Amino acid sequence: MAETGIEGTDEAREWIACPEDLDREELARFGKILDQRPISLRGRTVGMALAEKLLLVRTRAGWTGPLKANAAQRAFERRRGERNIVLKARQMGLTTWAAARFFVRTITRPGTLTLEVAHTREAAEEIFRIVHRFVNWLPEELREGPLKTSRANARQIVFPEMDAQYRVVSAGERNAGRGLTVQNLHCSELARWPGDPVETLAGLRAAMAPGAELILESTPDGVGGCFHEEWQKAGETGMVRHFFPWWMERRYRAMAVDEASLTEEERELMARHRLDGEQIGYRREIRANFRGLARQEYAEDEESCFLASGNSVFELAAIEARLADTTEPIEQRLNGELEVWLPPVKGKEYLVAVDPAGGGSAGDYSAAQVLEMETGLQCAEFAGHVGGLELAQLVTKLAAEYNQAWLVVERNNHGSGVLAHVETNCGYRRIYRQGGQAGWLTTSVSRPAALGRLGAGLVEEPERFQSRRLLGECRSFVRLPNGSSGARAGTHDDRVMAMAIGLGARAELLGRGSR
Repeated sequence: MAETGIEGTDEAREWIACPEDLDREELARFGKILDQRPISLRGRTVGMALAEKLLLVRTRAGWTGPLKANAAQRAFERRRGERNIVLKARQMGLTTWAAARFFVRTITRPGTLTLEVAHTREAAEEIFRIVHRFVNWLPEELREGPLKTSRANARQIVFPEMDAQYRVVSAGERNAGRGLTVQNLHCSELARWPGDPVETLAGLRAAMAPGAELILESTPDGVGGCFHEEWQKAGETGMVRHFFPWWMERRYRAMAVDEASLTEEERELMARHRLDGEQIGYRREIRANFRGLARQEYAEDEESCFLASGNSVFELAAIEARLADTTEPIEQRLNGELEVWLPPVKGKEYLVAVDPAGGGSAGDYSAAQVLEMETGLQCAEFAGHVGGLELAQLVTKLAAEYNQAWLVVERNNHGSGVLAHVETNCGYRRIYRQGGQAGWLTTSVSRPAALGRLGAGLVEEPERFQSRRLLGECRSFVRLPNGSSGARAGTHDDRVMAMAIGLGARAELLGRGSR
């Protein structure tokens, strides 16, 4: 950035030295040069210097002290853009820094609305305590002058003279951020947002004013989900990626390890990242305490931290290995909703497994998997927002194409109606039956058994699975807090369930003689 500001660096230096003397007009002029880096500030931006001069935080020792940017916060400031996504180890101070950065922008730019969105109500309250502390420890001249507040409740602070406000909400709140025009948006711990984070984030983005600044920030929480997808496509969407491994936090140290005890992996890590014995000692501690979650909570690279979820139902290493070897389908139909890898072969027997949904334009997909009976090879896959008669016509046509395949339709919920259409309106006769009743019934017994068969297949015969979309759903299929399993928030499991049903029905048909 240029050294000279709106009124020159000398005046900017005086403002930072005595910020309590600023009036509304001077604060507003300050707001125009926040991103400049005068030589006199030794690489810091004006906004960064002002934050460190004005703002106080609670230290880890429990007392209140001046904000001082740490290594991760300084690195963020050096590279940040208008749209940012931050992948980090735990307790790196990025939430505090985002709050501080946006607080300075709020109090120096008239008409600003800053919105912080936390993953839980408790987290939202904690962030707001940080912001309240910023306000409460401002110089009295500012608190009683241009930054006097007219309202400060559990979720909102208003600065009427600046026509500005700072709000904090939780992602679980209905209509979070809707109806607002936002200049600064910080989405904290996005990987752990409840409900449908994709929909929530889309609504928040719609509220952003032109030129607004965005920070998406989180520790990882397994593959799949809104945050993982945002990180993966950041290059396409123009977002600036920021990755902060645990060793950037200077507190993360322990007793130095004996050099003779170093493993080859530890020596390589030390050489690559210039770590010392105390940091390796700390690494051994977190691996002993966190076990399988150490790579997730204390990220070391941008890939393995996502793979470290302790909640995954399926073997992630097997899924990743298979993803690296998959090939593109030989044919796509229905705008890509139907993909074909292996066309029907004369004389071979097939099965079409269907997991029906309601057919609306949102929510779950209806999914179908085509399997070769003898080998269990995945031949084709469909997933789309269709239901009822339209779905019945689609899957019966697909089954007829694959040599009059067995048609296995889950009869729970929407499936009973689809089966009725299959038999009555479509006249298809080769329908899978259980106990004389058409369709597959998913129960507390059949569901885990079918998923277990899928999990075993991913490890023992991964070459049977062709679909990258199916494998992607397998990555984000997790153990849920209520003890069941299903798609991680913001993802789908329709292809997974159709495949599990198909494998379960295939095993049963082969056991009793498929014809």
